[in-house]
Amino acid sequence: MDVRVSESFPRRLRLTRAIDFRQVFKNNIRVGDNHITLLVGRNTGACPRIGFAIARKQVPTAVQRNALKRVVRESFRKNRHRLPPRDIVIMVKREILLTRPADFRATLDQHWNSIIKQCESPC
Repeated sequence: MDVRVSESFPRRLRLTRAIDFRQVFKNNIRVGDNHITLLVGRNTGACPRIGFAIARKQVPTAVQRNALKRVVRESFRKNRHRLPPRDIVIMVKREILLTRPADFRATLDQHWNSIIKQCESPC
């Protein structure tokens, strides 16, 4: 029997309100490297949620910012069923523009695994 898991990305999986972002920025666990930082905060819901804080200063053009967000959303969508119910804010540094998309995806997968491991103990 093939059990299908939905890989959609509905609005309830996104951080949309400023208060949600402030909460994550105030109380968080940091996961990341030289190119990307993931802030992980508590979530009262049953599903992980994701938000983006990608500054124009770090990624100058809208095309580049949107491409990065597209890659992160796709990776989150594929891995969200493994992630604990936390709020995650993604921030990037300018150096991210020098990495290949495949390397960026691999890095994101490592960070998702790191979040899972850190949240096995009280997160």
